[in-house]
Amino acid sequence: MKTVFSYAKAYKWPMLIALLLMFLELAVELIQPLLIAKIIDDGILAEDTNIVWTWGSVMMGLAFVAFFSGVINSYFAAHAAQSFAYDLRQALFRQVQAFSMATFLRFPTSGLITRLTSDVSMAQNVLFMGLRVMLRAPLLVIGSLVMAFVVNVKLAMYLVLGAPFLFIFLFIMARKGVGYFANVQRRLDRVNRVIQENLQAVRLIKAYLRGMYEASRFMKVADALKKDTVKAMRMMELILPVLLFVMNVSLMAVLWFGSAEIRTGEAQVGELVAVVNYAMRMTGAFSMFAWILVAFSRAKASSERLEEVLLANDDLEQHDSESSSFTRFKGELRFENVSFNYKGKPEPILDNVSFNVATGEKLAIMGATGSGKSTLLNLIPRIFEATEGKIFVGGVEVNDWPLKDLRDTIGLVPQQSILFTGSILENLSWGDSDAAPDELEEAAKKAQIHESIDLFPQKYKTRVGQKGVNLSGGQKQRLSIARALVRKPSILILDDSTSALDVKTENALWDALAKEAATMLVVTQKVQTARGADKILLLDEGKVVGYGTHADLMAQSELYRKIAESQSEEEVVINGADN
Repeated sequence: MKTVFSYAKAYKWPMLIALLLMFLELAVELIQPLLIAKIIDDGILAEDTNIVWTWGSVMMGLAFVAFFSGVINSYFAAHAAQSFAYDLRQALFRQVQAFSMATFLRFPTSGLITRLTSDVSMAQNVLFMGLRVMLRAPLLVIGSLVMAFVVNVKLAMYLVLGAPFLFIFLFIMARKGVGYFANVQRRLDRVNRVIQENLQAVRLIKAYLRGMYEASRFMKVADALKKDTVKAMRMMELILPVLLFVMNVSLMAVLWFGSAEIRTGEAQVGELVAVVNYAMRMTGAFSMFAWILVAFSRAKASSERLEEVLLANDDLEQHDSESSSFTRFKGELRFENVSFNYKGKPEPILDNVSFNVATGEKLAIMGATGSGKSTLLNLIPRIFEATEGKIFVGGVEVNDWPLKDLRDTIGLVPQQSILFTGSILENLSWGDSDAAPDELEEAAKKAQIHESIDLFPQKYKTRVGQKGVNLSGGQKQRLSIARALVRKPSILILDDSTSALDVKTENALWDALAKEAATMLVVTQKVQTARGADKILLLDEGKVVGYGTHADLMAQSELYRKIAESQSEEEVVINGADN
């Protein structure tokens, strides 16, 4: 919890003010029984109305002081807690943005969402309640005991008898509660994961009529969450009855022996009333302990989960915001005996891959699903780091490039087109926030999407729904390509990014891109597209099994010939069907 709550240090003055006001409230509450005792003994029993009116007025004044202290305390406590939560979420989000892909893959997306929402809220609530009432409850118990001894030592002893048992009991329940509520948060992760998967695949679920199956799958994880939550809450609900039982026994002892002492003259009525009043306040404070322990246990479990993210410093990307001595490179790319495998998995995804692409050349990358094509592309902007071998970009080893400079000169179009909620203009500007409107339009024309945008009623101000839901697959792909072209990249990476385009549009796209000065790496399954490249890299199970021009591979690679022949046969069948 230390790491998480260190973000509250920036708000030490509002927290200090809130604590001082809480202490003022507490002081008033501890003084009131003494005043009640004085009013009873010196006023009511002595039939002195002046004492009653005087000290009654003092009590009313102190009550107003406590009331206004509580109101102002709530303001400062809320300010500190809300600001702390804001800073903590910002820190978590920045940390996630700095994760390398290897680190990012350690955390399920649903788990990160839960941490940034529910877990932060738990920490925020416990800070607010700590400044408002959580510290007040144990201090009220301790203060009431001390004041009870000040009033009457013998009667106070009966209140102390159950205290050691209660503190041991609360300590044990707190430790158990942390473990139980950690399980609850993990169950919440799984619920979020199922919801996320369901919402992302809603079209497929409807098409396959799998709604009932998905409902049953959700019911299972929701039921597991319910059971773990009920289990945790039932255990915590044992706290209040035990606390009240022990305190009520102590209170009965105070009343029993106190009445006997009054009869013998060893105690006054006011003293007994004051001690009983302190006992009642202790009982009320102890009754809050059940809620406090639930809140504390949940906050501690959440804090541990937040610290997993905040302390994941083993593999973070370092983005140097200052300008460096590196200049924009021309686009030369070279792989030398490059291998890659994920941490903890000995099987290589790429094995001893070597090739080179000259500035301005176009390299087509082909291979079956799982052959390592996308992984190879991800090594260039260092989204993943090569396990062995060297990669040179612009004649400089990729690890020697400042990460910002390297990625600033690369345009990446991923296999799955990702668009953000906002206008088309905002999505294009995402490639380069400093690009002028005419540059955005020029990129859209090259990507063959300008005419489609022009048909929309609001043109470039047309809103794009979540993940581009109101656009076709081809439109999303072309917008993604335009976004990359806005960057005016030295290396343009297209990871199977034209699969949804018709032949005419794709040919027009390649004609437009041929005029670009960028070095291009194109993942494709189409031999027709590969033929237009300067060279073709053929991968199979992470190894290079063919490298050269279309003519070279047709002469040298049996696998490439089979791919070309199969696609030629498909074209014959399609053409025959058309005739």
